[in-house]
Amino acid sequence: MTWSDPIVEEVRRVRDAYAARFNYDLRAIYRDLKEQEKRSGATLCRTPIETATASNDKGQRTHADQDHSGTK
Repeated sequence: MTWSDPIVEEVRRVRDAYAARFNYDLRAIYRDLKEQEKRSGATLCRTPIETATASNDKGQRTHADQDHSGTK
């Protein structure tokens, strides 16, 4: 017997129905979400990257602090 959660099943159904409205086109979904965000008028908070970066106890940069350009 497989365990199932009715809330998870409902979220998956709603998510699938939403994606189907856009023929599962991620760019179209993104545009719709950004438009909804714009219409909502909500103020979005952006966390400055400095708060997400830190050095470990040996003074080395953490993953979040690296520039990912291939140089250290």
